[in-house]
Amino acid sequence: MTALNRVPSLVFRAGTASALTIAAVSGSIVVPGLTAEAAAATTAHKALQIAASKRGAPYLWGATGPRRFDCSGLTLYSFKKAGKRLPRTAAQQYNRTRHVSAGHRKAGDLVFFHSGSSVYHVGIYAGKGRIWHAPKTGDVVRLQKIWTRNVWYGRVS
Repeated sequence: MTALNRVPSLVFRAGTASALTIAAVSGSIVVPGLTAEAAAATTAHKALQIAASKRGAPYLWGATGPRRFDCSGLTLYSFKKAGKRLPRTAAQQYNRTRHVSAGHRKAGDLVFFHSGSSVYHVGIYAGKGRIWHAPKTGDVVRLQKIWTRNVWYGRVS
């Protein structure tokens, strides 16, 4: 029996259960009224949680997890686990996102560090001016305050 076939019996048994409860119980990913923006926000929130769960994982250039990461490897891994595919490098990821202003940034957006027009680092915005990222050789995945104004923001859609 598919998840869609189970919904009527769940509605009958649940009486006044909400659509979200029914979707959660049935394992359905489709939620009535969920906009594309809300779905993207949910994915971004999941990616943010996944990145945070990797706190303390060692930095390794070229690593994409699950135990070691470089900066774009952490963002790639986090969004992949949340259901979205990103390209490998920070610059490629920047080109794949919908660019947003600092005033419109949200937790789960990607933060791209740049020098001129060249992107050299990426992290996931955690709110309050902080990011989860894999900083550099000899360091570990951690939450850190954004240290420069030379950043751009991108939203994964």
